[in-house]
Parts: sequence; structure tokens; C-alpha cells
Amino acid sequence: RPTLSYFRWAFIVTILGLALGAVLGWQTTGTIGGTLTIFFVVAVLAVLEISLSFDNAIVNANKLKDMRPEWQHRFLTWGILIAVFGMRIIFPLLIVVIAANIGPIEAMVLAAVNPDRYAEIMHDAHLPIAAFGGTFLMMVGLTFFFDEKKDVHWVKWLERRAAYYATIRGIEVAFVLVLILAFSRILEPAESTTFFHAAIWGLLTFLLVEVIGGLLDSTQQALNTAAKGGLGAFLYLEVLDASFSFDGVIGAFALSKNLYVIAIGLGIGAMYVRSMTIMLVEKGTLAQYRFLEHGAFYAILALSVIMYLQSIIHIPEVVTGLGGAALIGVSLWSSILWNRRNGIKEGEPGTLPWGDAGGGDRRAALRPEPTVGPTAPTRENPIK
Repeated sequence: RPTLSYFRWAFIVTILGLALGAVLGWQTTGTIGGTLTIFFVVAVLAVLEISLSFDNAIVNANKLKDMRPEWQHRFLTWGILIAVFGMRIIFPLLIVVIAANIGPIEAMVLAAVNPDRYAEIMHDAHLPIAAFGGTFLMMVGLTFFFDEKKDVHWVKWLERRAAYYATIRGIEVAFVLVLILAFSRILEPAESTTFFHAAIWGLLTFLLVEVIGGLLDSTQQALNTAAKGGLGAFLYLEVLDASFSFDGVIGAFALSKNLYVIAIGLGIGAMYVRSMTIMLVEKGTLAQYRFLEHGAFYAILALSVIMYLQSIIHIPEVVTGLGGAALIGVSLWSSILWNRRNGIKEGEPGTLPWGDAGGGDRRAALRPEPTVGPTAPTRENPIK
């Protein structure tokens, strides 16, 4: 299947979204200049969302490849609808409803009549959102690297040690808690309390999603031995997409105060995330490029750190998008070089670099990498 065919619906939504943005611009301003301005803002928002979502698509694809076909379909239909309408439209409204203590209808009226006040409320809510989303994403990234079964490493000197120390129970939780305490001490007392509570809720949400997902999927597996990656994985992906969306939704208000313009632009970007996710799953791209997933999780960690830093200083969303895209680009190039050195042709059948987790060559898959230091400890016998 040609690569461009995966983006057919994304292209259609792009055309419709840009046309709708132009219509909205004409109705709002009544001038050609104003119409072109809003048209341009919608296009920039779409590009911004796409640049911020490369890592999201890769992580989605990594989870989806282990899900049953019916749950893959449900996520790519209902899940994407929740992502587009829930996170890009309903989520900003809920923030204003809670922060301003007004009703949903009043919030929609405020967005249409007084967009400056609406944007001000959204920006005031940035601190707890950054703390919550940053904590959740940091746990997602650290859980990937602190994995004792992970035997393929891109940045070897760092990832080998992370895998080695993964045998220490709760090390990633302890690391995140230390960061939360450190940032809480830097902030002013009022902001410190807000940041701390939101970050703890982000940590608890990650742990609860992991627990609930495990319980749901284990129950399904008891009913059907072929069941894998059901409702629990679906919930995980939804919360993950929400965390990715926090920064983009808040940052979008720097380009436009109009909620509907923002929803159109980010909605276009969300469709490209769906298209990229489907392409990665069907074409087996994660299996063909050994370090691509590593780059995505480094981008997730970078985004989580940026969200934490934004509680202290302003960091443009362009930096976030370009940084994540650069990390993924470097990991892709490293994967291509590795394939060439090992005589692996692109798309070669049977190329599964990381066993169950994705890519590598068939020879290297049978060769365990050396551990760091003495014999690596295990959970059953932590000291050897």
C-alpha cells in the first residue's frame, strides 16, 4: 500500500478544515486580510500539532501492534474522536468551567464573546496542567528505559545502566518524586502547592491506569487466552494522548484566542497522528527501524522536562516541536545506518530487531548484550 494512501483522510480533513477556517475568518472579520490571517493561523496550528505528535504516533503504534484487531479499530475510530473533540474542544471548556466556576454554556459564550478573558483563564491554568501532564509523560518515558528485559540500546552508556538499575523496585517513581520536590521548592509558596498537588495527581493517574489496565486485560485473558491489549490498553492510550495534548492546547492560545480556530487547527493535526499511527502499524515501521521507538521515548522525556521548566520560564512551543522531531529524526537515521552495517534491507521480511518489543536483526537478537559491572541482580535475588 503506497505511503500517501494512509494520509487520504488527513488530506481531506485538511482541505475541509482550512476551508472552514477561511469561512470562520470571513464571518468574524468581514475582510480579506482577516480571513487570510485566520486561514494562516489554522495552518500553523495544524503544523504545530503534527510536529508535536510524531512521538505520540510512534508510542501509539507500539501499543497498538499488541492489541487485538477489534480494539485497534476502536481506538482508531472512537479513540481518535475522543482525542479530537474531547481534548481539543471539551478539555479547554472544562478548564474554564472549573477555573472560573461557571457553567459549560457560559464557558462557550465566553469563548465566543470574550476570547481574551477565555485565553487568560487558560493561561492561568497552565501550571497545574504542566505539572500533571509532565509527570504522567515522565513516567511513560522512564518506564520504557527502566526495564530489566530491555536488551537493545541506542545510547548504550545511559540505557544499559537504566536497564541494570531497573531491578530496584520503584526507582522511576522515586526519581519523579525527587523532581517534584525539587521544583516545588523553587516555586513561590502558592504556586508550589498547586504544582505539587497536580504533579502527585499525574503520578497517581499513571499508576492507576497501569493497575486498572492490568486488571482489565488479565480478566479478558482469563476469558480468552488469545486476548491481548484490550480495554486497559485503550484507557492507557487515551490518557497518554491527553497528556500529549496538554501542551499543544495551552500553547495554541499564543497564536489565537478563538477556541474554534484552535479546535480546527489542532483537529487537522490529530488526523495526521491517526494516519501516521495506522501506517506505522501496517507497514511494520517500528520493526524495520531499530532505534525509532527509542527516539520517541527520548522525545517524551524531553517534553516532560520542558513542561516542568515551563512552570518557571516560558519555552516556545516551536522549540518543543522541533526538539521532538529532531530526536526522532536522529533515531531514524541511526536505525538506517545500523541496518546498512548489518546488511539489513529496508522492509526485509522477518526483520524483528527487538523480539516482542520491535526491531533488530535475526543474528543480534540471539546475542545478549553484556551487562554493566558484575552479574546483573534480579528482583528475586537483588544482590549478587
